[in-house]
Amino acid sequence: MKKISVIGAGTMGNGIAHVCAQSGYEVNLIDLSEEALNKALATIGKNMDRMIAKEKITEADKEASLNRLHTFTEVKAGVSEADLVIEAATENREVKAKLFRELDAASPKNCILASNTSSISITEIAAHTARPDKVIGMHFMNPVPVMKLVEVIRGYATSDEVTGTIMELSKKLGKIPTEVNDFPGFVANRILMPMINEAIICLQEGVAGVEEIDTVMKLGMAHPMGPLQLADFIGLDVCLSILRVMHDGFGQPKYAPSALLVNMVRAGKLGVKSGEGFYTYTPGSKDLQVSDKFLK
Repeated sequence: MKKISVIGAGTMGNGIAHVCAQSGYEVNLIDLSEEALNKALATIGKNMDRMIAKEKITEADKEASLNRLHTFTEVKAGVSEADLVIEAATENREVKAKLFRELDAASPKNCILASNTSSISITEIAAHTARPDKVIGMHFMNPVPVMKLVEVIRGYATSDEVTGTIMELSKKLGKIPTEVNDFPGFVANRILMPMINEAIICLQEGVAGVEEIDTVMKLGMAHPMGPLQLADFIGLDVCLSILRVMHDGFGQPKYAPSALLVNMVRAGKLGVKSGEGFYTYTPGSKDLQVSDKFLK
């Protein structure tokens, strides 16, 4: 495997492209937006500068990695010679279905098609291709250059050979792959999202405030980040999408998203990406302030 194409230049996509290029692979980063691609390259450069400052890589490593990164605004051109495509587009069933039909038609027949989906069925995604044995989940954790875990999800038809290839590739990317089966939310989000949802319900019911809830989980459970701050970091829209996938998939009320979460997403309060969620975020500032909405 030499050439990897990454679909989507957002937070996850640029992180995946970063680690693949830094690990020696030729990487095509694909997004419909030229602006998004330029922003992604700038982000990757800044993240590599941080690694240089920590003496984890050298200037020469950075230059070589960036030289292995190529950008495309057309899917067909970007995947025509790929050995592996990693999709990191919006967490939406219809978007992924359309995209995988396109990838199946445009990529080489032996190319493996992977999805970074955090909750949607790999079996369902694979059904939109003529190569379900070559479709697999690669669920990276955010921020990708820092977090070690990759959930490797086998769909109903995913072959042993493809699974083994992706497990080995993940290790070459400096990650620790963990194989899981194809159930809504897989492992990470099946456990994480109900906890985040319960924290939001605690806030909604007035059990405690934003800082108090996060403090209890950080100091009492040794979590590095409280669940409400983590939800802001993930994106409240993403949390809502994952909960809806699990609620639909399992049909159990314990996965139903809280009314507060639904309303915040409707209001465009999505967390870090929108500048406000449970906390407010000012570009260039590390100060964490509870949103005015939740101040006592």
